[in-house]
Amino acid sequence: MPDGSRIIGPLEAAERPGTNETGIIRQGIRLAALANRVWDEPLFSRTFEGPGRTPSRAEVRDTVADAVRHEAGPDPECGAGAEK
Repeated sequence: MPDGSRIIGPLEAAERPGTNETGIIRQGIRLAALANRVWDEPLFSRTFEGPGRTPSRAEVRDTVADAVRHEAGPDPECGAGAEK
């Protein structure tokens, strides 16, 4: 990862040679602003119907596998439209 592509804290910035005080303060203000940001839209914009409980690991795995099989279409080795 290139050096400038990740967010660093002010203390880490202060340890870097050649980083001036203004840059450290600017980075601290930027991090504070990001931490307090209020988003214009919700993180999840869609709702899904479900059983009202957290699905088990096996249910999630089976649901994802079914979705992948559905998107992939019929398996040529099993014959057109063949189901398990």
